[in-house]
Amino acid sequence: MSHDVYNSYFTQFGLPQHLHIDLPALERSFYAQSRKLHPDRFASQPQAEQDAALAASSQLNDAYRTLRDPILRTEYLLTLHGVHLEEQSRAATDAAKASGTEKKQVAPPDLLEEAFELNMQLEEMRMAKKMGEDDPQTRKDLEQAQQHFTTMLADSQQKLESLWTAWDTATEANNPTAQTTAKEAMVALLNRRSYIRNLVRDVNETLE
Repeated sequence: MSHDVYNSYFTQFGLPQHLHIDLPALERSFYAQSRKLHPDRFASQPQAEQDAALAASSQLNDAYRTLRDPILRTEYLLTLHGVHLEEQSRAATDAAKASGTEKKQVAPPDLLEEAFELNMQLEEMRMAKKMGEDDPQTRKDLEQAQQHFTTMLADSQQKLESLWTAWDTATEANNPTAQTTAKEAMVALLNRRSYIRNLVRDVNETLE
């Protein structure tokens, strides 16, 4: 992934470094560039040119996939501005898998109590399943928690979009202080979202 502010995925599609982006323009630019890199156009060219076109096409696909996805776009823009979201990064996940440890997840302070209670319920449900039983009350509690945290996820998406507006406005105004404030708030929100998403995943797995 290119982390060069001046030669970024945004530049590749002629877009400003904003988080609210013109998705139809992104798509048009992607298809126009894809056509130019189509393998058929290079079939009669030397192997080196075919390989270069293939590499360019692969990079173009990565860029498009990143900018089209709201979360990946936010994470990518943050990396361009020196923020490395360790908890979200694939490297952290892979390192945790390789060493057999759990990936470090910091619980947002306001969720500590709820997460603790949820983990107790998950443990009860797992124990019941191990004994080949079902625990209707715990199942009901977990289904409620599932709904509660899924709503929280949707809410975090809305909050993220309002932070996009704050970032875009600060960028337009060339206001580094406001950019930093928006950036820090986005990092906190993405970490929170990642934590909630993992709770939802644990509930889903246990209820299956």
